[in-house]
Amino acid sequence: MDEQSSAAATKKSGLPKLPASTIWMINFGFLGVQIAFTLQSSQMSRIFQTIGADPNKLGWFFILPPLAGLIVQPIIGYYSDRTWAPKLGGRRLPYLALGTLIAIIVMCLLPNSGSFGFGYASVTALVFGAVTVALLDVSSNIAMQPFKMMVGDMVNDDQKSYAYGIQSFLSNGGAVIAAIFPFIFTAFGVANTAEKGVVPQSVVISFYVGAAILLLTSLLTIFKVHEYDPKTYAKYHGITEEANTTGGNWWSLLKKAPKVFWTVTLVQFFCWIAFQYLWTYSAGAIANNVWNTTNATSAGYQAAGNWYGVLAAVQSIAAVIWSYVLAKLPNNHHKLGYSLSLALGAIGFLSVFFIHTQYILIISYTLVGIAWASMNTYPLTMVTNALSGEHMGTYLGLFNGSICLPQIVASLASFGLFPLLGNAQPNMFVLAGIIMALGAVSVGFIKETYKA
Repeated sequence: MDEQSSAAATKKSGLPKLPASTIWMINFGFLGVQIAFTLQSSQMSRIFQTIGADPNKLGWFFILPPLAGLIVQPIIGYYSDRTWAPKLGGRRLPYLALGTLIAIIVMCLLPNSGSFGFGYASVTALVFGAVTVALLDVSSNIAMQPFKMMVGDMVNDDQKSYAYGIQSFLSNGGAVIAAIFPFIFTAFGVANTAEKGVVPQSVVISFYVGAAILLLTSLLTIFKVHEYDPKTYAKYHGITEEANTTGGNWWSLLKKAPKVFWTVTLVQFFCWIAFQYLWTYSAGAIANNVWNTTNATSAGYQAAGNWYGVLAAVQSIAAVIWSYVLAKLPNNHHKLGYSLSLALGAIGFLSVFFIHTQYILIISYTLVGIAWASMNTYPLTMVTNALSGEHMGTYLGLFNGSICLPQIVASLASFGLFPLLGNAQPNMFVLAGIIMALGAVSVGFIKETYKA
């Protein structure tokens, strides 16, 4: 804040210590949101290739979710900073309710993209799928952003790492649940194959169950959490009540952003390109290397899709365990933990290219999970520690660009890189591993700060 706003600010009393149960409730709906995201990321490539998408054109479909997030999250942050609707829940919760409602509807539509008689590989089927994916990502982003913001709004610095640790635990727990759904339903006799161009029922039912869990977990947060009113918020953060209702121009905020905002963004750039290729090409790479098929309508390909779901669960379990390891590191070892985790993830990415046995891939995705844990733990902690309470939501929405922009770059680049690397999906993992290694190196540019 400048001198004038500092002089006018409410005397800061500091955020109070919250009961553990309150912190859990602030984050609990994140479980359902992450189930939606994981079903989207782990099954999207499978769905589109099943309904006839050319693997060389998958990048077009994977551009839509990060593009939606790039636009939506700063908007949600900007307007929720200015919102106070106690009858609808408060500042962030009304947006959580809206996003959840839309996401549930879209989750019931997306896996049925091939079931409306549009025809295999038809433009109509692919466009319908693309539109539903975009809507799912928009709504999931609307629902997800309030959780990040409420931690910044309500949790003090001493409890913040604990709060983001719970968020990471619930996020990865939701990812485990979502990733193994198709595998479990297949084991219980649900069909894992279907007629050409139709998504198997094992995937369709997974989305239906995921939608139900999203509804239940979000309702728990909505009814159990009570946000601070504007006066109390201003008092706890040492700002004026008007601080979040004026200004907030995105360009101006970016120009005033602390240096750590940008150095962490550099690391994020490399990390999220690598993960974009993981989500885009895992099912096809596993089918090619392990089941020796590139035919998306074959039983082997669908089995590979299920196995990728199991590996995604392995990745999330590894991330949960590694998150506890990272939580034990003292503050002056954050950079070491961050860099080492990303380096191990780079090895995991590279190894996928060389492995042709499904069970050994468990090691690869365990290493990838270690990188994922550090990506969930460090960036938000480093950035929020450097911010005041002014325009917290807008800043976090803008920081989401460090996640979305690399994914867009990765998808656009794939149109040239995929054919350059022989039109072979396993080859993309060599590239992803090299890019993740660059992320590990770039951690050295970060200098942590603890005030805006």
